[in-house]
Amino acid sequence: MRTDRFLRIALPTATVAAFLLAWTAYVHTAEVSAFILPTPLQIVSAFIGLVSDAEIWRHALVTVIEAVSGFLIAVVLGITLGMAMARIQMLEWAFKPFIVCLQLIPKIALAPLFILWFGFGLESKIVIAAALSFFPVFSNALVAFRSVEPGDRDVFTMLQANPVQRFTMLDLPTALPVVLAGMEVAVVMSMIGAIVGEFIGGNEGLGYLAVAMLQELQVPGLFAVIVLLTLIGLTLYTLIAQLRGWLTPWHASVAGRSQDA
Repeated sequence: MRTDRFLRIALPTATVAAFLLAWTAYVHTAEVSAFILPTPLQIVSAFIGLVSDAEIWRHALVTVIEAVSGFLIAVVLGITLGMAMARIQMLEWAFKPFIVCLQLIPKIALAPLFILWFGFGLESKIVIAAALSFFPVFSNALVAFRSVEPGDRDVFTMLQANPVQRFTMLDLPTALPVVLAGMEVAVVMSMIGAIVGEFIGGNEGLGYLAVAMLQELQVPGLFAVIVLLTLIGLTLYTLIAQLRGWLTPWHASVAGRSQDA
């Protein structure tokens, strides 16, 4: 057990260290300009300078608000529509083809239209984030609420359970692990949506700041912004993953992960 824990920490640490050393060696050996590919130390220096600036955190807060707001909208709409279509077959027949067709349209291509319709403020970025993160929640919710075993439904019918009891004691516990797995994907997509919106038509946020760094050829600063975006996205993903552990401790994926840890 101790050996497994040591390897789970040592192996990824060694892999990252080897990657960074190879990166540094390549830059120095090939004499690559810092305007094209800075060294990891240059990026670390730029990152420290970036996070030391109070203005950066205002941009970071804007991006987080856009991503989280879009994610929450997608969660509410996705779970509601998924549950409704799982319960009412005719509703699924009527709307699922339309929703799937909308999902097949590249959202990045629609981003300029969203900015045109909703303006250059937070609203358009939130809509883009919600559009990208909606389908993972919706599709998982549809499958999850439909996967309740008919035998379990029959047992609740025999026990004369009311709709609230049926939902809270059967439908929700069965669907929750799958819905939360979809939310883990959706929170990443919402970050991507917010950044794409800022790339195209933003005047604040980390995506806008990345574009500004590129225009000024501050490549180490651009990498530093990317690192900060990665850390924010990782934090949001970890929160949802932790939420899955708290809400569904009985599920096989969570219990197995706890035993491995």
